[in-house]
Amino acid sequence: MQEFIAFNEQRAEIYWWMSSLFARELTDADLHEYHGGEMYTFLSGLGMTEELKAPVEAFREVINQSNTRPDEQLELAADFCGLFLSTPKTGALPYASMYVGTSGLLNDKPAQDMNVLMNDYAIAQRKEFNEPADHLAVELDFMGNLIIMANQQDTEEKREELMQAQLSFVNTMLLNWLPLFVKECQNRDQFGFYAAAANLLLAFCKLDAAFLAGE
Repeated sequence: MQEFIAFNEQRAEIYWWMSSLFARELTDADLHEYHGGEMYTFLSGLGMTEELKAPVEAFREVINQSNTRPDEQLELAADFCGLFLSTPKTGALPYASMYVGTSGLLNDKPAQDMNVLMNDYAIAQRKEFNEPADHLAVELDFMGNLIIMANQQDTEEKREELMQAQLSFVNTMLLNWLPLFVKECQNRDQFGFYAAAANLLLAFCKLDAAFLAGE
């Protein structure tokens, strides 16, 4: 049981880390951590899994390259804004509705579905993050909370029910649009930091779905 809890905590930590990465621009303090030993150790641990080895190495390489930019924080902030705070014609907007919605507009069915899920599981969106519910950062934060919720159950049946809910969420609310989002990031992100991060996220979600499915 303790192994189950510890493993779930590690999974939630990764989802929450990625949520923060796509939620806002990195600060100087964030970048100091990215170039420090703890991040190196964290990524090295992820890279020990064969399915994550290549995307982790690509992300680590772009982190090292980023450290050589003349004004790293400002340039990465500009990359973030150009990708995620622009328009569908010029950026890679991090909303599920832009990829699997029917109207091509924000707050389409994926956002409505997320609102229903957050209500069903009593998982609230952070008040300070005023974005539609199908924003990538919101979905990743929700997944992290769903994982920890499984740890808090008092019966195997309830834990298994929440593990199956996680599998359904990854498949129907993340993997249904992440490949398209990653492709847009790769096409639009000239420097490549966020494209590499998105690719690592996609690889992790695929791996996590396989784990949840018992493969």
